[in-house]
Amino acid sequence: MPSVLITSASRGLGFEFARQYANDSWKVFAACRDPQASDRLQGLKKSGEIRTLQMDVTSSESVHRAAAEINDEAIDVLINSAGIIGAPNQTVGNVDYDSWAKVLNVNTMGPLRVIEAFTEHVARSSRKLIVTITSGMGSLADNTSGGSIAYRSSKAAVNMVMRSAAIDLAPRGITCVLLNPGWVKTDMGGPNANITPADSVAALRRTIAGLRQTQSGKFFHYDGRPYDW
Repeated sequence: MPSVLITSASRGLGFEFARQYANDSWKVFAACRDPQASDRLQGLKKSGEIRTLQMDVTSSESVHRAAAEINDEAIDVLINSAGIIGAPNQTVGNVDYDSWAKVLNVNTMGPLRVIEAFTEHVARSSRKLIVTITSGMGSLADNTSGGSIAYRSSKAAVNMVMRSAAIDLAPRGITCVLLNPGWVKTDMGGPNANITPADSVAALRRTIAGLRQTQSGKFFHYDGRPYDW
């Protein structure tokens, strides 16, 4: 049975990843800050092989404790889906630096904390794949509207983190890839977004299924098209 670890699995894309992988009979490790408080996640546990993990990606202690809890497990696919957008209207002259620091902590440093803690789990698996959900808003080439400085910079930074991780982990046979989920109707994306979580995740999973080690360090749209840095 293939296995997947998903961060922020109690909401948004993380929950949808957990739901779809569980429905396809994967072993799912669903990580979030407070699994017991998520009725949806607790309900999902009845429909498949799902194990919840308490994990706060801003805390190295929390992440390493979760890794130790499943120390003997192999993880075929690790999905970093935790992310926050921070304070609104972050433009030059109107930057909330405290909020920016929190966004960087979750969106940029969080994925690396998870990668470092679970490297051995991934390395002992068959698939050996790490995916970080980034954003088109982290693309330098695609920024034609400005604003959103905190969120954009955090995603551009995690793109570089994953690019370096792909090189650093290549000797272990681990593939590291960045995926843009599109503009999704989640709490973050809002009601005007143009794709549902179910459709985004279904497309992301098709792309994930087709990824190869030769694509490590690359940035893709949810449908598998390359995305400009």
